[in-house]
Amino acid sequence: MTEMQHSTLVDYSCRSGIAEIVLNRPDKLNAISDELSVALRRALRAFDGDRSARVGIIHGRGRAFSTGADVEQRQMRTREEFERYGGPQHPDAHAGDLITRSVNCKPLIAAVHGYVLGLAVGIALECELVVAEAGTKFQITETPRGLGGARYWALVHFAGCSTFATEVALTGRFFDAEEAHRERLICCVAAAGEHLDVARRIAADIAANPPLSVQQSVRARRLHLETLERQVAAQTDLMRLYLTEDFNRAVSAYVNKEERPAYKGR
Repeated sequence: MTEMQHSTLVDYSCRSGIAEIVLNRPDKLNAISDELSVALRRALRAFDGDRSARVGIIHGRGRAFSTGADVEQRQMRTREEFERYGGPQHPDAHAGDLITRSVNCKPLIAAVHGYVLGLAVGIALECELVVAEAGTKFQITETPRGLGGARYWALVHFAGCSTFATEVALTGRFFDAEEAHRERLICCVAAAGEHLDVARRIAADIAANPPLSVQQSVRARRLHLETLERQVAAQTDLMRLYLTEDFNRAVSAYVNKEERPAYKGR
């Protein structure tokens, strides 16, 4: 057994071959700040190098898995910061490759509840499996925020949900756990309060198998997923949507709770 390692933002523990990585910013609905992203990367590295850990579960403390990027920190930077960082994320706190960049390729299960928005959708879908509590709400928030949902379209499409991927990426609408399961985006819907127990049972089934055999499948999946994400980034990063008028307008509308603001396409 690995003892609990405490961080102000992420906790890591491992028992009976199953590691748990817990987002611990409940007062902000686990919104992903630069600091939380760094702490999560550290916990994932601990999991990857932990000889006692065979499978991991990522979940969030409080009322939500995560509401995505911390808007006040990441999307309200100065233009100079956006240009220097190459986007909303600090280069040392990039959350786009937290899971695909591992050495040992141990499987991860996202056990989600409450809200899974924006950047959190990416974290969940990069995991090998997603278990969601009934009624969990998902949204690709990057579309209405003016940042573009191409990466999330790719992740949903990768799961085999081609038409559904296009619809939710273009509309930016909410969809719930039940719809996500019907579209085969997630592996199962758990009753209220039971998503962690279900994830732990699946994790125990995985952990009972020869670990190198399991890691072979994970390695193949992540190689294809990383290749797809890199291709999408190469096609879209040059658009630099975070420098557009529409992005500024969208962030302002979000902060001021303004519905259906007008955009100019520039």
